[in-house]
Amino acid sequence: MTDAFRAVYYVAMQQQALSIALIGILGIGAQWIAWRTGWPAIALMLAAGVIGGPVLGLIHPHAVFGDLLEPMVSVAVALILFEGGLSLNFRELRKTDGAVIRLVLLGSPIGWVLGSLACYYVAGLVWPVAILFAGILVVTGPTVVLPLLRQSNVAARPRAILKWEAIVNDPTGALLGVVTYEYLRRSGEGGTLASVILSLLAAAVIAGLIGWLAARALGWLFPRGHVPEYLKAPVLLVSVISVFVGSNMIQQETGLLAVTVMGIALANMRLDSLRDIQPFKENVTVLLISGVFVILSASLDLNVLRQFEWRFLAFLLALLFLVRPATVLLSLAFSPVPWNERLLVAWIAPRGIVAVAISGLFALRLDRLGYSDGSILVTLSFSVVVATILFHGFSIKPVARLLKVTGASERGLLIVGATPFSLGMAAQLRLLDVPVTIADTSWQRLAPARHQGIPTYHGEILSEATEERLDLTRFQVLAATTDNEAYNTLVCNEFAPEIGRDNVHQLGDASDDDDPRTLPESLRGRALFASGHGVEDIMQREEQGWQFRKTRISEQFDYDAARASLPEDGDMLLLLRKNGALRFFTHASRPTPQPGDTILSYVPPSRKRPKGEEE
Repeated sequence: MTDAFRAVYYVAMQQQALSIALIGILGIGAQWIAWRTGWPAIALMLAAGVIGGPVLGLIHPHAVFGDLLEPMVSVAVALILFEGGLSLNFRELRKTDGAVIRLVLLGSPIGWVLGSLACYYVAGLVWPVAILFAGILVVTGPTVVLPLLRQSNVAARPRAILKWEAIVNDPTGALLGVVTYEYLRRSGEGGTLASVILSLLAAAVIAGLIGWLAARALGWLFPRGHVPEYLKAPVLLVSVISVFVGSNMIQQETGLLAVTVMGIALANMRLDSLRDIQPFKENVTVLLISGVFVILSASLDLNVLRQFEWRFLAFLLALLFLVRPATVLLSLAFSPVPWNERLLVAWIAPRGIVAVAISGLFALRLDRLGYSDGSILVTLSFSVVVATILFHGFSIKPVARLLKVTGASERGLLIVGATPFSLGMAAQLRLLDVPVTIADTSWQRLAPARHQGIPTYHGEILSEATEERLDLTRFQVLAATTDNEAYNTLVCNEFAPEIGRDNVHQLGDASDDDDPRTLPESLRGRALFASGHGVEDIMQREEQGWQFRKTRISEQFDYDAARASLPEDGDMLLLLRKNGALRFFTHASRPTPQPGDTILSYVPPSRKRPKGEEE
């Protein structure tokens, strides 16, 4: 008997391990395909889960994880919401011109009322169930909005509005559902709406206070050295989970509010420790979002979809084209937000895991209270999630372009350090219509760039104020070209997580990690030029009158001819693809030009230029 039990236990453990591996492969694989193709990641993750779950039968979340599935997903959503809160800086809120406050304070009740009308008159739900479901639909949520914004080139203000709304409204929708359910439950026991609202309001205040106190405690412990560096990330994660569970023990569904408040409070304390663990928490969030979405779609019961009726289709259309647009436009009426940005925000409102999870939870409870329409909530919630993800996921880019609320159409180069070398490079790139900005702390050193009409940024690039004053999404690559190699390294190390390690470059010799006199390769950006010239080499060449030259690659004048035309000491610096992409020649990467591309080289003065090359 013992051997048989062990065998069953071993098989179950292996099945769980296999399911976890498959969920990770499908989720991260979908994210990678989205990155390669530009398709919306949330739609691909949804498709991956459906294929792995109900279609092929490779993943059965309910059967494999059992009772652990719901708490696993709940904790994952809490961590995602907390990480989203950490990205909410009040400086960014000021840029939204009050739109976020309007959408939360006005939009939530307006959306609740309009959604209730649509649920009752279009979907055919009874009033109690219609009001409860409409409260849940106030949610958009970071699990869907953040991946959508990551892949779309939306302008700064509508991006901030959508992000703030998603994170702040996530617990709001859950609480509205709780208010309705508690009233339905207590009304049979003689309870009044006022008593329900007062008790839940008190629970929400306590949950918010718990989140704020937890943030203050961490803000006191971390800077004073009471937590060692290697324990800060684990302590933070355990604290978030504890706050979430503790708040839910006081009143169910208030945990999301607590972790959101905790994240926002920590984000505005300016703790250096949070910057150190930022890459870790962002990686965890990407993994959790991928896993949660695959689990969500793999849990889809095709029998539930068979309950889909034509009135539900009419409800989806009403939700997409009437309820959401009316909610946003009424909330933002007479606001300074431009009309094109209002229309984009009015269109984008994908629903995700929170809506489905809460709907499934309340469906069971409503059945116990005798509301037969409760079972329909699962079908409706899945339909809303799939429809909004597909519609909004595939349309956000073309709609943003149509409404002219995209960021910079072409992402360019950010140069740190105004030197003769960087000014010459920027001038040549400007002639090629490449957007370039030069940043420097010296107003005087930036004067030649201003005289040439080159955009400049006067300030310390490493300052926190730079995040507010300079939109880094405009740049695809960075080149640190100051005469201080250590500072160049610091700049590259600071911006590598945001721009990408392969997209930050610096002047400085290609380092040898075995040489104790050089900075380690892991801290540095990619060394400019294939031979990795140092700062002193470039300064000497500037004094000798070296120049930048452009070479256009064609069928007649190919890459080999361009290389052969270079003088012995000349170096290729960067490659401009015909689609606008910039690629530097570095000690670690030598891009291969194609016809139509342009090479920018750094060459000695006074030499005859071959065909295809320009000064």
